[in-house]
Amino acid sequence: MGDHIKIRKATGTWVVRAGGAVLGETTNALELSEGDMPAVIYFPRADLGMAFLEASETRSSCPFKGEATYYSIHTKSVVIKDAGWSYEDPKELVSEIKDYIAFYPQKAAVEQL
Repeated sequence: MGDHIKIRKATGTWVVRAGGAVLGETTNALELSEGDMPAVIYFPRADLGMAFLEASETRSSCPFKGEATYYSIHTKSVVIKDAGWSYEDPKELVSEIKDYIAFYPQKAAVEQL
């Protein structure tokens, strides 16, 4: 069923930037691989500037991960709607991603330093 999802600690240091601001930097990122889709880096909330992020009303559902809450990025220069997502109460299979946020690559730059 959900055995096509793999979660592992992402090696090295990761940074996320958007709208001219550094939103976070971490050595505690997780990498989630799902089937043939590109791997996604999840950042722990503790390593993000949560003042830049505001939960939106957008929600989606995944049969394997649960309901996703979306976040918009607010910087001095721009608001980037629904740029990231989080599983506030993930299914047991992916419980490691609780309290982590991932970002769309076309809305925020996620890079390994």
